[in-house]
Amino acid sequence: MSGHDAMHEDPVHETPPTDTLAARGVVAGRFASGLHPALDAINRCFEVDRRMWREDIEGSLAHARMLGSTGIIEPEAAERIIAGLRQVAEEFEQGHFVDRPDDEDIHMAVERRLTELIGEDGRRLHTGRSRNDQVATDLRLYLRAASERLVAGVQRVQQRLRVLAGRDGECVMPYYTHLQRAQPVLLGHVLYAYVDMLEQARVDLARTPRECPLGAGAGTGTSFPIDREQTARELGFERPAPNSIEAVASRHDATMTVAAMASCAVALSRLGADLVLWCSREFGFARLGDAVSTGSSIMPQKRNPDGAELLRAKATVVSGALQRLLEIQRALPIGYCKDLQEDKPAVFEAEDTLLQMLAIAEAMLGDIAFDGQRMRAAVEEPGGYVLATEVADWLVKRGVSFREAHAAVGLLVREAEARGVDLASLPDDVLAAAHPRLDGSVRAELSVDAAVAARAAVGGTAAANLRRRLAEDA
Repeated sequence: MSGHDAMHEDPVHETPPTDTLAARGVVAGRFASGLHPALDAINRCFEVDRRMWREDIEGSLAHARMLGSTGIIEPEAAERIIAGLRQVAEEFEQGHFVDRPDDEDIHMAVERRLTELIGEDGRRLHTGRSRNDQVATDLRLYLRAASERLVAGVQRVQQRLRVLAGRDGECVMPYYTHLQRAQPVLLGHVLYAYVDMLEQARVDLARTPRECPLGAGAGTGTSFPIDREQTARELGFERPAPNSIEAVASRHDATMTVAAMASCAVALSRLGADLVLWCSREFGFARLGDAVSTGSSIMPQKRNPDGAELLRAKATVVSGALQRLLEIQRALPIGYCKDLQEDKPAVFEAEDTLLQMLAIAEAMLGDIAFDGQRMRAAVEEPGGYVLATEVADWLVKRGVSFREAHAAVGLLVREAEARGVDLASLPDDVLAAAHPRLDGSVRAELSVDAAVAARAAVGGTAAANLRRRLAEDA
């Protein structure tokens, strides 16, 4: 978009007379000379925003219909504009659209081509609007389409997780806090944690803009008797944006959409971090297939989880795009400022990166094998004491306060560590010494399967809960 007020913020673009200074090759208007090449170069954004051609034409079609139905332009002229816009859309769709060096952005490129196709009526399309409200409308339409693409990607990853939970979900593995073995948990419960984290992101991504900026003009509205309700309705918005300044100056919808993208990317990065750990020789809980693993240029034995590692790294690209979008808007004076041209690169980069992340997550989850025996062995390893909480709960159920029980079991763990045994192997006299209410019957609670089954409260790791979730999602 041009930095010149006359080019950027004029709410109308009337059909010029045939014999004008501009038609005779003389620079007309506010400026007596062309742009400096450096300013011209930094102003141009066609290569960035050309991906919004569908949205630009969709918004222009709605605007043209409204201009014709309200009588602002002749209905016949509106029909010619509509037909021309459809022809431009077809050129883009078939890859035949030819841009020109003077196409400053997608909006001017479409109007330029429209005018070439239908003549001076093409210049009348801009009546009653500014590029400010046009850009804001295009972006909100684009956010809606991007949200649909991203939501579909999230759902595919969620489905992969559900399939794995149904296939291997009742394998027992360690649950970690501070990356230390803490308690036994079902693999399916862990996988559903990611399903639910991604569901939160999916809900946020599904929120789309509700208010239509079209008709806000450069920021103060327009003197033409436009029908903003008609264009908002036709473009699928709930209502016109009620304040013309906010409509063109705010990028709240873009910010919230990219924030949802960043949240989703963070969830995927954590999944990637777990896959890296699980696929290491130290953990050995999982193995990625050959198609989603990489090798080393020097070490023939290597199987590297590059995709999972890049899930971690790519999340920073998305969160960085959010930060850029926030910083672009920070401290801007009210009204439209050219800074806002930089909103689209941030949105597009976040979307492209997140789609890439979703694709690799889907691929890896579709080609992974879990080692149930290795996971169970990690839970049952004597020095892990992952059943210590079961002993404390056993005491609490017999009237001991939790804090007192916690301290008593801490003494037991210390004694077991000194002897190099698990809790169940401690003799009765040691149990009684830790707390008078402790006796050998506690050993019945000290099994991995019993500990998992006991956590049957809503949201717990019990197999019954997992089966219920799987049945609900079937």
